[in-house]
Amino acid sequence: MTHLSPRLAVIPAIGIVAALAVALHAPIPQPSAYHAFADQRRIFGVPNFWNVVSNLPLLLVGLAGVRALAGRSPQGTLTSLRGAYFCFFLGGILVALGSAYYHVEPSNDTLTWDRLPMTLVFMAFFAIIIGEHLSPSLGRRLLAPLVLLGLASVVYWHLSERANDGDLRPYILVQYLPAALVPVVLLLFPSQLSRVGLVWAVLGMYALAKLFEVTDQQVFSFGQIVSGHTLKHVVAALGMYIFLVALKLRRDMPAVAEASAVTTRANGL
Repeated sequence: MTHLSPRLAVIPAIGIVAALAVALHAPIPQPSAYHAFADQRRIFGVPNFWNVVSNLPLLLVGLAGVRALAGRSPQGTLTSLRGAYFCFFLGGILVALGSAYYHVEPSNDTLTWDRLPMTLVFMAFFAIIIGEHLSPSLGRRLLAPLVLLGLASVVYWHLSERANDGDLRPYILVQYLPAALVPVVLLLFPSQLSRVGLVWAVLGMYALAKLFEVTDQQVFSFGQIVSGHTLKHVVAALGMYIFLVALKLRRDMPAVAEASAVTTRANGL
């Protein structure tokens, strides 16, 4: 019988605890105040102009990422994770389009089209990290179920809101559990690729984007020039751009890859 190593067991342990905590919590409806963004200026006839057009950088980075993967794989990628890299950047394109659509007329219905592709980005990135640090084959196998789980969480929330019994719990788990697990994986398991600092920088941009999201009003109050939510979009695009740069600068580390493969086989993954 194969047993998980103590380090590897940490990951499912955290996942189980988080899932239980969320399941035991009361249903969490979408706050109605969520749609009241600080900067609602209409410019050139476009409502919430800056929250709409600030998605353009993310669209451009997503397109650049898909283009980079369309030909020969960049040197800083693992071949077996090509589908996960593609989903990550495709998700960026779809997030930009969905977010722009949502911000033209913010509502729970339009928010659905913003959140669906977000889960594609979250889950693809998580599969990439698992593949680069634990096992490329495991990351590849987990991609589809992770993406389906993410999409299902948004569909569940959307249907629950339609039934006047809104419940964000599955979506919260899908968004924040991978964000919590990725640093754990980075700390416990060496990457099969160099320049791990660039991945940490991506996480830093995600954290900064979330900070701007929750300080939307406070940021806008400083001169009413730019809002926190607008900056969130720009910083999120910067995070995706940093990862695109990583795909071009990183190098394969065969010794680490072999050690990871041995560990993976030993744990039956």
